[in-house]
Amino acid sequence: MEKYFATYGSFRNKLRLVVNDIYYEPIRNTGGVMMSRIGKLPIAIPSGVTFAVTPDNVVTVKGPKGQLVKAMRKDMNIAVEDNSIVVKRNNDEKESRALHGLTRALINNMVIGVTEGYAKTLELVGVGYRAQLQGKKLVLNLGFSHPIEVEAVEGISFETPAPTKVVVKGIDKELVGDVSADIRNWRRPEPYKGKGIKYENEVIRRKEGKTGKK
Repeated sequence: MEKYFATYGSFRNKLRLVVNDIYYEPIRNTGGVMMSRIGKLPIAIPSGVTFAVTPDNVVTVKGPKGQLVKAMRKDMNIAVEDNSIVVKRNNDEKESRALHGLTRALINNMVIGVTEGYAKTLELVGVGYRAQLQGKKLVLNLGFSHPIEVEAVEGISFETPAPTKVVVKGIDKELVGDVSADIRNWRRPEPYKGKGIKYENEVIRRKEGKTGKK
């Protein structure tokens, strides 16, 4: 039987380096508008979590669920004060304000990831649509002439609590989101009957079917 293997194009093009199960990933520049007040909020370091930052702004966060390492922009000042992580910017330019909030959000996501982890649930809607695990591999039956096989990349695990549900888990929020989006892209929900793969609680905008002229 012919089988297709899923590839993760959405994050393959990012510069990622994995050494001894530690993930090194530089952040991307963004022109998005984020309120600078978000960046000013300190991040409490939970019990059981260690935090370190190098002079080059490479941040390491280690906790019960693992370790994450990310290279942050060098124009952000990152330090530990009173057992909290504090991010400060060098100026009040628009880009700097946006990066201030983004840097704080990324570090906060790292702290949550190594303590609680992240999970995203997908639902399969369609006659005969099914998901099952074969070892660490996810196998999807989506109405094609062949099953879709999705290999779990390092740092990601799959669960199938029901034949029509897939849970993507990991400590890296962005990676969990990317893998979930790539799985969804195999059968994006169509707008007439909602058939396809959708996120849990996702609302699909429905369209009325075309009717013949009378």
